[in-house]
Amino acid sequence: MGFIEWICFFLIYNVLIFVGSQKLFSLAGIPGWHAIIPFYNIVKHLDIIKRPRWWIILVFIPVINLLMIPVVWVELIKRFNHNSKIDRILVILTLGLYIFYISYVSNKTKLVKEISFSGFERSIGSFIFAIVIATIVHNYFLQPFVIPTGSLERTLKVGDFLLVSKFHYGARVPSTVVTLPMVHDTIPIIKTRSYLKSPQLPYIRIPGFQEIKNNDIVVFNWPADTVRKFFVKEKGVIKPRDKKSNYVKRALGIPGDTIEIKDGIIFINGQKNILPDRAKPIFTYNIKSDQGVSSNKLKEIGIDGFIRKFIIKNLTPRSYEEILNYILSISNTNDNEYLVYTDDSGIPISIIRDNNIIISELIDSSREISLTYEDAFKIENSKLFDTIYRVTQSKGVSNLNFFPNNSNFNWNNDYLGPIYIPKKGDEIDLSLDNLPLYKKIIKDYEFNDVEISNGRIIINSKEQDSYKFKQDYYWMMGDNRYNSEDSRVWGFVPFDHVLGKPVFIWMSIDGLFNGIQNWKFRWDRIFTTIGLNGEPRSYFPHFIAFIVLWQLYVFIKRRKSKS
Repeated sequence: MGFIEWICFFLIYNVLIFVGSQKLFSLAGIPGWHAIIPFYNIVKHLDIIKRPRWWIILVFIPVINLLMIPVVWVELIKRFNHNSKIDRILVILTLGLYIFYISYVSNKTKLVKEISFSGFERSIGSFIFAIVIATIVHNYFLQPFVIPTGSLERTLKVGDFLLVSKFHYGARVPSTVVTLPMVHDTIPIIKTRSYLKSPQLPYIRIPGFQEIKNNDIVVFNWPADTVRKFFVKEKGVIKPRDKKSNYVKRALGIPGDTIEIKDGIIFINGQKNILPDRAKPIFTYNIKSDQGVSSNKLKEIGIDGFIRKFIIKNLTPRSYEEILNYILSISNTNDNEYLVYTDDSGIPISIIRDNNIIISELIDSSREISLTYEDAFKIENSKLFDTIYRVTQSKGVSNLNFFPNNSNFNWNNDYLGPIYIPKKGDEIDLSLDNLPLYKKIIKDYEFNDVEISNGRIIINSKEQDSYKFKQDYYWMMGDNRYNSEDSRVWGFVPFDHVLGKPVFIWMSIDGLFNGIQNWKFRWDRIFTTIGLNGEPRSYFPHFIAFIVLWQLYVFIKRRKSKS
């Protein structure tokens, strides 16, 4: 629904309020014509049910109003002597139209001076109000997220639980009007859609106090479509903007920048990009050794995050169940012989012994592994292996999986660009050469019809040789450069898709998605900040000390009160 449609809807709804409520207003000693005045009629409804006038704010906040309007309906009919269970059910099921029956048909309608609430109703009221407060915080202040993939390893790790600030860049008003509070796109357990695709509010954002800067970590809705399986190409599911999949990446390029990748190194406006000291970009290295690249040697010098290969020769159904949570993949090589891949932890020795598993690790003379610069330097200085070098793709070797997915652009992981990142109000010259870079913006994000006819660019039925952008765009990438689906694959991120800024890790669990029996709490990451300078520091001990001191203060205060 556009702005005009919403105005019409509001006016029609206001007429319904007047027709349905003007007689009730008269019974309450309020002139009936007051029910025709927009907003004021809602205030008078709140006066009748003896609720604070500031509740009108809650009535007009998207999503919150889905909870508050039925509360007003129920309390209004209670005030006019309709307090049965069937009355309450009917007023909700008819979306408030049952009030017409109470106004014009029912013979028991009268103003009740005081209405009472049962213990159950008070409990339900407290529950609804708790959801209202939590939803306001969730939508406009802080929202929790969990990191599902390793695209920002080792800056943010899989299993990190984040608090994301909505107010730094400005909270976005939910555009999906009918949705289940506190749920993104799917209802847990029953796995069904949690919202209706229409009606939709126009894009509205409350002004923030900070702009996105180069290298900021940002949470946003994936603009391309939505994802069900990471790194798997499949037909997407079209969703509203605020219900698209949530991604977290680093904003390497901001509006007005020109970004380029050369030999895997990022350049912004011709200058090598300097990442914050907490950023840990990961590249692919090849380690070689005639003696074999041993996993144990790698672990001795503190290297992790690599893949291990094992051969198991006597796997049984029971032992398979025991190792299932520790393996990444398994394949049958020979009769009762299996090739198994695991993470760097391997399979616990206790499980191997308890199940009498015959297992041996395959040690190759060459091994590709994802490493930070610091880890690569550590391996090189250890002298445990013959050589180590960074693996890069050659310039000019095209990959159609990379943006803009066009054979005229020979771009890949290590050589990409230069690309200009559009800024709101910028006007660029359009040609058939650069149209593939900006066509998705013009068509999908700024809602224009685009076609090519006889070598001419036609936008909204008019030939165009330039285009003026309507909003800001960003270039988002992961620190784990070769294991990140980011702007190199699907291009620019519009500002209207930006969700917020991660500010805090409140919990971190290693092995979060490998079963609860494999959970390991990363105590050094719990209660750490995100995006600041210096080494991350856990404030969890400080939090525990505060709780202990607070409880001690409460205990002493109670003892003094009793004495």
